[in-house]
Amino acid sequence: MDRRRLMLVLAAVIAAIGVGLVFVFARGAESRAAERYETTKIVTVAAGKTVLPGESIKSALDTGKLAETDVPRAQVLADALRGADLTDLDDKVALTTLYAGEQLLSTKFGGVGDTVDVATLPLPSGMIAKPESFDLPVGSFILPGSQLAVFLTTDASAPTCLLVDRVSVISVGAQTTTPETSEPAEAGSAPALHLAVTQKQFEQIEDGKTRGELSVALLNSASEVKLDKSGPCAAIRNAR
Repeated sequence: MDRRRLMLVLAAVIAAIGVGLVFVFARGAESRAAERYETTKIVTVAAGKTVLPGESIKSALDTGKLAETDVPRAQVLADALRGADLTDLDDKVALTTLYAGEQLLSTKFGGVGDTVDVATLPLPSGMIAKPESFDLPVGSFILPGSQLAVFLTTDASAPTCLLVDRVSVISVGAQTTTPETSEPAEAGSAPALHLAVTQKQFEQIEDGKTRGELSVALLNSASEVKLDKSGPCAAIRNAR
């Protein structure tokens, strides 16, 4: 009889242990499921949008390129930015191209002059990137994607002429480094803009710099500018 009771007690203990293990496993599964499916809001690049190198967080916000998105906690990357984090980052610029759905990471934004990998610049096919500094009275309005006309003033007694009628801006206010050296340029030498130009436009701008002062005007799709057929700008464009 005592032996039978002992067996019953052992069976009850084993059953209790089994129930406890099932409970612990269930709680762990519930916790893992909550971690997997519980979401938190972080900032991502909006659907159909792209943030370009040199573009500021403020500009991206103002143009609807950023959105707060619910993302499972388990998928949130380290250094991911929340909406509240953007308040003090208006002056930060993208250091690489950011694509639709991509999480905004603090490590992918920096100040003007921070290093941008030149390989990330969205350079149109057949064009070359030209770093150039201008005196920019409208600099705050010039963004990646802006269209500019380049003017030349040879001296105070000569009229300003249109040297290049339209070029595209591919980055603003960021310093670049080549993949080979990975070394930034000297302090103070960071270009204000990177322009997408043809070889001929590159040569024209370089020639213009030796003859006088270059300046730019911001264009839109309806802006009308006309190249002159004589004068110093025409001489530069017609040079072989």
